Amino acid sequence: MMKKERKLSFVMRVEQLIEPVLLRLETIDSKISQGKVLRPEYYRNEDLKKMFGLSNNTIIKYRQTGILPYTKLGDIFLYDSGKIDKILRSNES
Repeated sequence: MMKKERKLSFVMRVEQLIEPVLLRLETIDSKISQGKVLRPEYYRNEDLKKMFGLSNNTIIKYRQTGILPYTKLGDIFLYDSGKIDKILRSNES
């Protein structure tokens, strides 16, 4: 293959790889444009720790005292994102 043909072949392969990413980005952009919030339906412990800076002990205490509603699936604790949003809105000052 000549150098020019190799470059063209490379560009075509890159375009094929990028195309699905661009389509996904367009989908995300259209959802954002429609005002839809992209968030998971359920959070896990790690999500709560990252988002709110909570420790494991605080999360456990909030579950035990009923502050934090949860669902347990095996050994995994799941927190409904809608309920978390509701708790946050009810505590606004």
